[in-house]
Amino acid sequence: MASEELEENLSELQIGENGEKKPVENDVSEGAVKVSCFTEDLQDVTLHFQIVNFSKQIYAWIGCNSAKLGHLYAAATTRPNNNVSVTSLLGGTSDNTGSSIARRIVLKTGLNVVIACNIPKDSRMLEATAERKLVERLASLGYFRPKEKHSN
Repeated sequence: MASEELEENLSELQIGENGEKKPVENDVSEGAVKVSCFTEDLQDVTLHFQIVNFSKQIYAWIGCNSAKLGHLYAAATTRPNNNVSVTSLLGGTSDNTGSSIARRIVLKTGLNVVIACNIPKDSRMLEATAERKLVERLASLGYFRPKEKHSN
């Protein structure tokens, strides 16, 4: 699928409670699911992103040069120490591309995260670039929790 076609098909949408689709606006309506899609063209690779924000969870898909789902990971904080646990939902355990992205997004947002990622195995620089672009978009959409201030 061509980059232009994918970008055209995955334009930004906001889906309301009764299922109607409308363009995303700056206001967040209560109970709505927000979908945001974007594409980043790097030197030799095209990265496609889709972010779906539910009330207490974020789903993100990162595609590299194609619209394949790739490996699927879920990450969430666990009690009692608020550590982050990550598990593979689809795909093998030998390719953990995406699991570290999921872990760090949970730490930054405080929300449960499901990440689908089809970045090629052993492409650490590409994975880091994809994570940076995803974090930039999540920050611009206001998903990060404020940093805690420590008093001395």
